[in-house]
Amino acid sequence: MAVETKWTFDNETVKLWSEKRGEPAWLAEKRLAALADAENLPMPNPDKTSLKRWKFTTFEKIEADEPESQRFSDLPEKVTRLAGEEKDIQNLIVQRDGKTAFTKVAQELSDNGVIFTDIETAVKEHGDLVEKYLMSDAVKTNENRLTALHTALMNGGVFIYVPKNVELQTPIHTIFWQDDVKTGLFNHVLMVTEANSSLTYLENYVSYTEDEANANVVTEVHGGQGSKIKYGAVDNLESGVTSYVLRRATLAKDARIEWALGQMNEGHTISENTTYLMGDGSYGDTKTVHVGRGNQTQNFTSDVVAHGKQTEGYILTHGVMKDSATSIFNGINKIEKGGTNSHSEQTGRVLMLSSKARGDANPILLIDEDEVTAGHAASVGKIDPIQMFYMKSRGLSQAEAERLIIHGFLEPVVGALPIEAVKTQVGEVIERKVY
Repeated sequence: MAVETKWTFDNETVKLWSEKRGEPAWLAEKRLAALADAENLPMPNPDKTSLKRWKFTTFEKIEADEPESQRFSDLPEKVTRLAGEEKDIQNLIVQRDGKTAFTKVAQELSDNGVIFTDIETAVKEHGDLVEKYLMSDAVKTNENRLTALHTALMNGGVFIYVPKNVELQTPIHTIFWQDDVKTGLFNHVLMVTEANSSLTYLENYVSYTEDEANANVVTEVHGGQGSKIKYGAVDNLESGVTSYVLRRATLAKDARIEWALGQMNEGHTISENTTYLMGDGSYGDTKTVHVGRGNQTQNFTSDVVAHGKQTEGYILTHGVMKDSATSIFNGINKIEKGGTNSHSEQTGRVLMLSSKARGDANPILLIDEDEVTAGHAASVGKIDPIQMFYMKSRGLSQAEAERLIIHGFLEPVVGALPIEAVKTQVGEVIERKVY
């Protein structure tokens, strides 16, 4: 059975849609070129994962209806609880099927020249900046059929720009809510931090239907010299959603990024997170937590690629597998020729809760330079029966003992997540998925 990648959106449809949105000519041309490329480009080729029965184009529309209201109180409770109390909200954009449903931006941002707006507005009001960075460096349009389709049909997302020497004290938060399964979610987050700036960013992807749907998500981060970024995300799309997720960052000299990713989708998922340490002294730290259940298949890849000298790259991944779920966990640390005195390290661990589940942890070191240090560790195993016996001998039930062991297994990652809100949300999702 061939991979299902047909769509009914021709050049004229995309051209008229771009005109309707009032987009600049450069973006319309980029969309049409990408649509033409999509016909001939290959599908992604994730390691040890067959995409033959995956459905990436079941959507019928590329634009949802406009939300009726932008009042916070009109949003579903499942969405508002992710944002917290309305009185405490400072910088938040909520999008429903790519359309902005709620916006609140603190005065601190505009006072410091920070741009935080939806991608549709950004291409019209900040076109020069968006054109410079959109699908041009961290992610290329012509990488594969799905990246090309993403460029052609991008219908949601946000643009974040932090000027030189601006250190934001209040986090920026986005919630991307998929509601209409007939509308494809082609979401793009474009983040640019200039020299010596800093910010904390948190995003949520959520849906509340088990009907077939598609999510094609791309994040591009461009970290300027000496900038500091904390990027937290919790993905929790429902079982009917087939997801393709790319999150990538390129870092200049002495820039650093800390990724904190709770990858908790219920459906089939390909997810790749890559940090390019381009500048000397740059730093990338990726911490991820995964839980697989049901019959879902997931493929996760975390990459840190060092080009500059004296860089540091870290990957820490813990996954829990149950039922008949299948997951691949690839950790890749690469040090290119010339990356002298760099350090790279990764740890991947998978806990199996079912004999029918499958989890593969694959640590990979690719070292093209002599004067470096690097190391890795990986393990896949079941709950230790001695641990279980000990805890049950202390009066705990099977379920209670298993719960504590799982939390203990995940704590090295969850406890080390650099964003408190991500810790809380990941903990809540783990409770729902595992117990």
